[in-house]
Amino acid sequence: MRFVKDQVDLNPIVDTVFAVVAKAKEAKEELGDDQVADATIGSLYDENGKIVAFDSVFNTLKELPNEVMAAYAGSFTGNPNYREYVYQWVVGDRSKLAHSVIATPGGTGAVSITISEMLDEGETVILPEICWGSYNLMATMDNLKTRSYSLFEGDKFNINSFKQVCEEVMAQQKKVVVVLNDPCHNPTGYSLSEEEWDAVIAVLNELGKQGPVVLLNDIAYIDFAYRGKAARDYIRKFDNISENVFVIIAFSISKSLTSYGMRCGAAILLAQKQESVREVEIVFEKAARATWSNVNNAAMENFVTVITKKQDAYETEKDTYVKLLKERSEILTKEADACGLAYYPYKEGFFVTLKVEDNALRDRFHEAMMKEHIYTVKVNKGIRVAVCSLPVKKCYGLAKRMKQILDSVSA
Repeated sequence: MRFVKDQVDLNPIVDTVFAVVAKAKEAKEELGDDQVADATIGSLYDENGKIVAFDSVFNTLKELPNEVMAAYAGSFTGNPNYREYVYQWVVGDRSKLAHSVIATPGGTGAVSITISEMLDEGETVILPEICWGSYNLMATMDNLKTRSYSLFEGDKFNINSFKQVCEEVMAQQKKVVVVLNDPCHNPTGYSLSEEEWDAVIAVLNELGKQGPVVLLNDIAYIDFAYRGKAARDYIRKFDNISENVFVIIAFSISKSLTSYGMRCGAAILLAQKQESVREVEIVFEKAARATWSNVNNAAMENFVTVITKKQDAYETEKDTYVKLLKERSEILTKEADACGLAYYPYKEGFFVTLKVEDNALRDRFHEAMMKEHIYTVKVNKGIRVAVCSLPVKKCYGLAKRMKQILDSVSA
């Protein structure tokens, strides 16, 4: 007798990230921190191994009145001032498209609500071949199928694969919902060029001649792009979408404000016609009310206060850690280049991913590294190295050690 719905995957969830994190923690307790390279943690950590929590964010939070922290939000769509300032923070004057903003619990909420509400059961969502694993889990829980496009052709975005997979799905179901995690792709650290974005939008517009097209642009790590505010300039390209293309930007305050556990984000809705935006907005409003009911009021009010009154302090703190990320990633990639350790094209962000296209070899490599007390995370066709949490001193020499281990398991 089954008590849950019939059309559901009953295989237990296997969170490989937290399992490896636990092994790394055990090794550090047994051997001492200096003997372990822990590149598993996907949050920003300082050089002393402590999670980064910006003073500009959390000192501001502590100053909020208790009643603000205790209260429900002003609306299940999010506080009006929050929605306004999220739009200004992310988009600003870069677009003239019709728009709206729905508050969500983290960027995850924005991704989840899009996957859930833009497709019917049995339809197909298109994902990057190398991606955050929860995309696939969300699709499974909503009884959706998935198709994947190859992310790279050489050291560039694989626009040909993107186009081919989208065309095939459009031919099958007369609708396309496709995910593009950019900039600072998780887990490769790739960011599309403006020319690549032009090509993507050209593909979407051509598809739109056959049916509705939804682009889900996951920007979780955008505030840690090495280009600063210039990393948002590609958003101007969205003004070139046709009336049959809809863009949803998934924004994460959890990442931008180093407040991972507070779970606050937003879905930013963009389209040529206001009536198109309103249609999606109505559905998202209902889904928000039915799913999480209310987003953390303190987190929303804190975001507004930080960016209106403490922005200079916030930017100073953030820039310090962006420079640290860049230093760590440059050490790892330069030493990888020197010893011939292959990695996917990296430009900016929290992660560098080693290129291991044979998943069986990847598994052996991963196990062998753990025996040498190097802890990383497996992804499809690769190994994710979290430079966001790896101190500079542990970046030195790491690529050479990993290359030697890879060679030993490849023989």
